[in-house]
Amino acid sequence: MQAGNAHYRLDTDLPSTVPIFPLEGALLLPGGRMPLNIFEPRYLEMVDEAIAGSRLIGVIQPSLDGARRGDGEPELCNVGCAGRIIALSESGDGRYLISLQGVCRFRIVQELAVKTPFRQCRFAPFLTDLDEDQAEAEIDRPALLKAFRAYLQANDLEADWESVSRAENAMLVNALSMMAPYGPAEKQALLEAADLKTRAETLIAITEMALARENEDFGSSLQ
Repeated sequence: MQAGNAHYRLDTDLPSTVPIFPLEGALLLPGGRMPLNIFEPRYLEMVDEAIAGSRLIGVIQPSLDGARRGDGEPELCNVGCAGRIIALSESGDGRYLISLQGVCRFRIVQELAVKTPFRQCRFAPFLTDLDEDQAEAEIDRPALLKAFRAYLQANDLEADWESVSRAENAMLVNALSMMAPYGPAEKQALLEAADLKTRAETLIAITEMALARENEDFGSSLQ
């Protein structure tokens, strides 16, 4: 996996710990890019430390059940995705505008007791995500594109179909998963899918269920 100027092929290419950025409803996947507007002081400090070190940040959702720790901070899902900061600019009003490129998913092994204002954890990376051959993994591409097209049409949305047709399978599945306007539970299911084929099947199923709900709501509004 290449992200920016760095290549990640083995677990030794990754640090043992990563700063955590809890973000509800967000989905970062290997190879995908996520723009972020950083303005909270603790996360500005997190970016400063990341830039000075590995440049990696762990994007992870708060626990789906809304549970909170004794200090008021949210409990976290077990699985997130580490992304490398590949672009950073200063806004002039105290914010950072950064772009993360997904490197690999990870499972939290242990959240660390730290003095920094941002949270950190030891993590176990999903090393299969570093395999660039996933781009050619077999998926039911016609079914995926059919579901995606139907969703766009149902919601009066447009897509750059020329770019879609040129995209490799991994880029296509991960990009569609990241841009899909689904809720935190659906996003987590897409993140935790065992492999690219399973993620594509999950995305098709979620999209078909969303279309079915929209049709039911439309039918109910006519009654």
